[in-house]
Amino acid sequence: MKPKNVLPFAILCSVPFVMVLGNSMLIPVLPKIKSVLHLTQLQTGLIITAFSVPAGLVIAFVGILSDRIGRKKVISPALVIYGLGGAGAAAAGVLLDNPYPAILVARVIQGIGAAGTAPIAIALTGDIFQSEERSKAQGLLESSNGLGKVLSPVLGAGSGLLSWWAPFALYAAISIPAAIAVWFLIPEPKQKGQKTPIRQYFHDLWEILKKKSWSLAACYLAGGAVLMILFGVLFYFSDLLESRFQVTGLLKGIIIAVPILVMSVTSFLVGLFMETHRNLLKVATWVGLLVIAAALAVSALITEALWLGVTMAFVGLGSGFVLPSLDTMVTSAAGGQARGMVTSVYGAVRFFGVALGPPAFGLLMEHGRLVVFVPPALLAGIAAVFVGIALRLELVTPPEAKDPANDSA
Repeated sequence: MKPKNVLPFAILCSVPFVMVLGNSMLIPVLPKIKSVLHLTQLQTGLIITAFSVPAGLVIAFVGILSDRIGRKKVISPALVIYGLGGAGAAAAGVLLDNPYPAILVARVIQGIGAAGTAPIAIALTGDIFQSEERSKAQGLLESSNGLGKVLSPVLGAGSGLLSWWAPFALYAAISIPAAIAVWFLIPEPKQKGQKTPIRQYFHDLWEILKKKSWSLAACYLAGGAVLMILFGVLFYFSDLLESRFQVTGLLKGIIIAVPILVMSVTSFLVGLFMETHRNLLKVATWVGLLVIAAALAVSALITEALWLGVTMAFVGLGSGFVLPSLDTMVTSAAGGQARGMVTSVYGAVRFFGVALGPPAFGLLMEHGRLVVFVPPALLAGIAAVFVGIALRLELVTPPEAKDPANDSA
């Protein structure tokens, strides 16, 4: 990585780190919120859904906007909105007798802000780094996402010792400084030449989607499925630790962080490896999905907490193979002004996956262990088959092909 890019990229890595706190930090606190507010399992899961669905719906718009006006002009205001949503949820918890409806509204606001964070950061990373550096950069970016997931259960559990609403208050404190740093310290590469007219922009985007429809569909399916499974498993694991094994507080947060730590380390190593082995991106995606499917299938047969934790770690391992590989393939599928939209659709699918995970697993939990793990295992297996078939079509720009948008990197 060029020295001039080190500081901007370090700041850029804070964006997915901050964004991922939006859901992961609440996972260990959800049982406490459920108890204090007298919620059902489904209502508790909707606290995650209320964040992720609006993000998924808005993300296509902010992707187009980032292509037209610039990435950081979207990222910085989005981080501010994200922080204000968290502050609103915390205020509702302090001031209202029945804060649940207001919390859902605040989470919707927070989700709208989240739409303009990590997916646009992925696109900006694609703008800054040329093809030979892009795999490594995307691996580091996914690792910062994973690092946020690792620390967020600990942060959530620790702040939850103060109060059930305290994790919401952390969002503003963390996101506002990040917004300022992005605005002032990241020099955004300028697009060469005139901006593409809006009609031509959508025409070019349509041509990309037509040419690479199966390959992109495979990436979108794999990304959505992995995030749905990951957050559903964490939701289930959090509830199980507290209800069956009486594990609470910081210890619970640390245990939940283990599979995500495995994912984060794997993402970093895979991104590093793929910098010089881009021809194996598809293989890594396929293998990762099979590892997830196998880990879930084995989990259905396990009753001891220790061994269940091991299988959860393997879910993290498989996710670490899949996510950075998908990031690189999607950002390399389009260049220049269309990249924001293509990556934003990918981000939307990921958000919808996160939104579906906790409520879906909440419903499955009512029908026993086999029902909790077997359907997600089948979903991962189906995604692996689809990826194996669809990604035979070329998706990634060959390493020697230079993206004009990256000339300034």
